[in-house]
Amino acid sequence: MSIYIHKSHNVSVLLYHLVCVAKYRRVIFNREVDEKLKLVCLELQKRYEVHFLEIGADGDHVHFLVQSVPTYSPTRIVRIIKSITAREMFAWREGLRKSLWGSEFWTDGYFVNSVGRKGSETTIQNYVHNQGKERKYVRWHRDQLRLFS
Repeated sequence: MSIYIHKSHNVSVLLYHLVCVAKYRRVIFNREVDEKLKLVCLELQKRYEVHFLEIGADGDHVHFLVQSVPTYSPTRIVRIIKSITAREMFAWREGLRKSLWGSEFWTDGYFVNSVGRKGSETTIQNYVHNQGKERKYVRWHRDQLRLFS
């Protein structure tokens, strides 16, 4: 669940629904790849002001529900997520590079949508959760923000 992020000169709740597609729409996401991608994302949120509220996949693409701060544009958030996850996934498993025919993990494009806190946050969480229903959805990650760690 999202929280108000208090900074020195602003208070914000900025939520984005991102969809990133695997290169060539290859079906590369399985339980093992899913788990590694989740761990990479959780490490990423320790270094950047991007918090993953929900992560889910449907075989050839991944849905992220993220919260961030106003100093990070949606484009910057996507660039951070796609570049770091691609680098870490290729370092983890060389076979991914072969199955994707080269050195790119994600397609160049992406989908981003701003999400309101009241009502639509839950709607988007349910949408991400319902991805891949015909293949039995497995939630990779769901987190509730804490005020103090």
